[in-house]
Amino acid sequence: MRYVPSTPQARSWETGRSVLEPVLAEAGGWLAQDPARLERALAAGIHSLITVPLRARGATLGVVSFYRSEQPAPFEDDDLSLAQELVGRAAICIDNARRYTREHNTALALQRSLLPRGRPEQSAVDVAYRYLPAQAGVGGDWFDVIPLSGARVALVVGDVVGHGLHAAATMGRLRTAVHNFCALDLPPDELLTHLDDLVGRLDRGEGWAVENTHEDSGIVGATCLYAVYDPVSRHCALTRAGHPLPAVVAPDGTVEFVDLPSGPPLGLGGMPFETIELELAEGSQLVLYTDGLVEDRHRDIDTGLDMLRTVLARPDRAPEDTCEAVLDALLPARPCDDVALLVARTNTLGPERVAQWDLPSDPAVVSRAREAVTGQLAAWGLDELAFTTELVASELVTNAIRHATGPVQLRLLRDRALICEVYDGSGTSPRLRRARTEDEGGRGLFLVAQLTERWGTRYTPDGKTIWTEQPLPRP
Repeated sequence: MRYVPSTPQARSWETGRSVLEPVLAEAGGWLAQDPARLERALAAGIHSLITVPLRARGATLGVVSFYRSEQPAPFEDDDLSLAQELVGRAAICIDNARRYTREHNTALALQRSLLPRGRPEQSAVDVAYRYLPAQAGVGGDWFDVIPLSGARVALVVGDVVGHGLHAAATMGRLRTAVHNFCALDLPPDELLTHLDDLVGRLDRGEGWAVENTHEDSGIVGATCLYAVYDPVSRHCALTRAGHPLPAVVAPDGTVEFVDLPSGPPLGLGGMPFETIELELAEGSQLVLYTDGLVEDRHRDIDTGLDMLRTVLARPDRAPEDTCEAVLDALLPARPCDDVALLVARTNTLGPERVAQWDLPSDPAVVSRAREAVTGQLAAWGLDELAFTTELVASELVTNAIRHATGPVQLRLLRDRALICEVYDGSGTSPRLRRARTEDEGGRGLFLVAQLTERWGTRYTPDGKTIWTEQPLPRP
């Protein structure tokens, strides 16, 4: 609403001072705003006015008007003091609410920008997910689906202690760290060990003198559940750091909470994490979630887990439908804590899309490996990739025979990409380098890197696997 400059409201806004008009019938400046309407107000008995600027932290947020109509006595200085006290308290409350809303929206925008957008390209699982912020404030819950080498996929759910910008920013740092550790193809327990060390360093300020000048700063803590699923073997490796147990829904509807050793929350350090392996039937659902789904101030965690078990005992639902059913059954209209939910239904990479050969450590076997690769690609109708894949396989097998020990294994996977893997018993990784003009060797890995879309090394307890990926021809 716009006030003309002569009104008490406009004068309060401009000067930042209160205005007392004991007799409105004599206040020409007030009447100038809308003479006809304000004459009717006078006739209705309104006769006195106080205007007080609504100020907080040096800024004027508005103007409050107090009118008197029933009591015949006009406003006095005591009434003005009371009005100023009331408005001063209200201004602080309103400003705090505005600041909280602004920080809440900023934290929510930051968190949503850090969470996954869309679904990654992978065939190992069909996924659906949900994230719901708490009514009281944005937290540090996160989830992720990360494609790995060998057609595998990593599933991650975590929860940073606390709420607000600090928790959301820490969540972003941990999610980025998990992506980086996944790029190294670390085993699940080793990945959580590195993540635990990172959280400890964040808590200690990473070598800087830490000053807890922000209300959200202080001890960093988090829980995490990390799983890796292999669609070829149907094995799923899981480990957790203080996180709620994952649920597995079998194709027949049986629901089991995996008896997974807990491990301490991230940031405490000093304790090893333990990995277990499950074999999952095709079509099983793996359900990962944060504690806000099953626990709140009105319900203990055992009751929440029983409710979750009941809802999940429907194997015929798609992951999206499972997410909706779980949230409808377990969450109140105004959740006290934020919630992340990830549902993954497993697929398999059948034997018709996998070819594998065990090769002796003999240079003469390289030509046989080339023939096997060419024949398999012809059977898959991928003759376009035969020349490149034959060259890649030949180089990797030759390197394994020349530099490693023990038997060599060659494997081709037809997934969203054509994957070529060579396993050997050595723990030494090859290194891509620039060969000099006079060098007789050292160009093989450079050719592999140029001819493929991606390549890397994956370590196992008894050796390593060099893998490459090439995009499939468009139909």
